[in-house]
Amino acid sequence: MKDALRHDPARALCRVIALLTTIAICPADAASVREHTRPSEAPSTAVNDTQAADLTLTVTPAAEQTIQTWIRTAATLEPSGKTLTAELNTREGALVQVGQRARAFQVSSRSSMYQAKITRVTARDDRLVVEATLTSRGPNSDAPYLLEIVADRGRFLAVPNAAIIEEGGAHIVYVQHQPGHYMPMEIHTGLQGELYTQVLHGLDAGDEVVTFGSFFVDAEYKLKASGGGDAAMGHEHHHH
Repeated sequence: MKDALRHDPARALCRVIALLTTIAICPADAASVREHTRPSEAPSTAVNDTQAADLTLTVTPAAEQTIQTWIRTAATLEPSGKTLTAELNTREGALVQVGQRARAFQVSSRSSMYQAKITRVTARDDRLVVEATLTSRGPNSDAPYLLEIVADRGRFLAVPNAAIIEEGGAHIVYVQHQPGHYMPMEIHTGLQGELYTQVLHGLDAGDEVVTFGSFFVDAEYKLKASGGGDAAMGHEHHHH
């Protein structure tokens, strides 16, 4: 099976699709999996260079990143063509401050993007009115706009969102312990941003995790572990 997948990438992808549609782990099963201790010889999944290239498999080190939340809302362009006005609920509005960066698009056409900055935040009943000033005049003041406000939440140890696999309430990443060999690791997460998710426990800075291609590695790991007994399904845990 392993050799066939190595020499036939198309067959490998078909096998992955079949695995993803047939393998399901319910919360109770996932909890049982996480209770296993790490075996003395921790299992890992090997992916050869040909498979990695065909799948554009990439790894990214866990590192300090700025967690950003992008707040999207409809906005109206004032007759001056320079100011957009939008309303937000109090939960989203709590993240918005004067001076934050923003982007604006016409709803009818996303081909043109306008840079903006938040210049005023005003409470109105149970809502917040937000004004954003464009760096250049926007056309068609009667057309609705989409306003994206970028809220920086701080810098934290984080991994790309694409690296995280949700499994029965747990968050799993695949860590590269040596080139081509990957091991599942349960992590505890904090803030989830648009691009990165904060890691509270489970990884150290510099640990390399699979980003693009993580679902392929996960399917390969489950395929091999399914014939390796209960110990082979144990997830490794770090305690910090």
